[in-house]
Amino acid sequence: MTKFRRSHNYRIGQLAKKTRLPVSTINYYINTGLIKPAEKTPSGYRLFDEKSAKTISMIKELQAEYLPLKVIKERMKARWPKHTMETDTLQLSIKGFEPITFRFPSTRYQGSKLKLVEWIWWNVGHLEFDTVLDAFGGTGAVSYLFKTKGKQVTYNDILKSNYYIGLSLIENTQEILTQEDLESLLKKQPDIKYPTFIQDTFHNIYFTDEENAWLDMVVKNIELLGNPYKRALAYFALFQACIIKRPYNLFHRKNLYIRNAHVKRSFGNKITWDTPFPVHFVRFVEEANESVFSNDEKNRALNCDVFDLDENYDLVYIDTPYISSKGIGVDYIEFYHFLEGVVDYENWGKMIDYTRKHKSLKHKKDVWTDKNKIHDAFDRLFDKFKKSILVVSYRSDGIPSDSELMTILKKHKKDVIELNKRDYKYVLSTNSSKELLFVAP
Repeated sequence: MTKFRRSHNYRIGQLAKKTRLPVSTINYYINTGLIKPAEKTPSGYRLFDEKSAKTISMIKELQAEYLPLKVIKERMKARWPKHTMETDTLQLSIKGFEPITFRFPSTRYQGSKLKLVEWIWWNVGHLEFDTVLDAFGGTGAVSYLFKTKGKQVTYNDILKSNYYIGLSLIENTQEILTQEDLESLLKKQPDIKYPTFIQDTFHNIYFTDEENAWLDMVVKNIELLGNPYKRALAYFALFQACIIKRPYNLFHRKNLYIRNAHVKRSFGNKITWDTPFPVHFVRFVEEANESVFSNDEKNRALNCDVFDLDENYDLVYIDTPYISSKGIGVDYIEFYHFLEGVVDYENWGKMIDYTRKHKSLKHKKDVWTDKNKIHDAFDRLFDKFKKSILVVSYRSDGIPSDSELMTILKKHKKDVIELNKRDYKYVLSTNSSKELLFVAP
């Protein structure tokens, strides 16, 4: 029987409790090579020693200076030359599929396909295509997959905030945010009059007064960045920092009280919520920087209605918002209206519906969230791109049903294959459904 030294006595949950960090953060430090397990038990449990706890303490001290992980790693190496840093690439692995390794940032957006990209590639990688349209790009995970595979990718999303994700990670080939950029973003600049719109408008709704003041400053500083790709990277990091500090990771209701209440919770993580904005922001800048690369293709990011796009693509990937079998549509602008306001700061006040407590944006119901219009919308969409290979991600519990969607597809494509139903539960969803993939060459 293997014996373990008494000092190696922390499982990951115990280490998280000792260091007052969420388990997700501990895992992030492991994946980026900042700490590593001292040993593993025969049953697979990772065990950590006091050195890991001391390393985390050092990281927290350096994070208080709002330093990116690259700088933190360098300082740690200087203190502990023998401290090895592991690879920080993301390994995605689904049993039975060849692993895909790439540096895509972590995300808490609802509906992200990040954990399904291997499965999608496994089903389309054999097809012959060079150009790809990701028609409802969202988090950009699928666009990024195709970019890593050397395809010429056009990312599109109707939300302007999402467009900046595509600009930062898909169209961008080399620009990153430097330490100098970070320093200028995180402090007030001389001779600049900073606005107070978020402080004045969103008091006691989503963030604390201090956090609202910080947001007003950073949004203004982002606008001062001259390079559009640097600006997009900064927006991306800001979006992620905003989302991670929100209960449910959404802006669908006025609920700051959940963060502030001293009660026992069955969800969320108060440590993450209370971590200062700059710490989250610097972390996500680091992740975004590490995700920038060129595949030697001219990739694009667009902010258009899908029906206004041109039709000259070898393959079109479609992942529309879902309408549940109960007729409830996923309204992303309702979930992320705050981010839409951030990227249109000057006009934000004119866009708000002030009759609602959480001050969301005025907007019309989209065809993709209307159960009475969704069938016709799919029909128009498939007809528009019928000359392309169509790849459609879908769920088994939606409107239209999977059989109805198959019927609509077959009106426009001779051969349609419904592939690999998999049990999958989305983040924040209480329902477990089958993830479907329709492929129509």
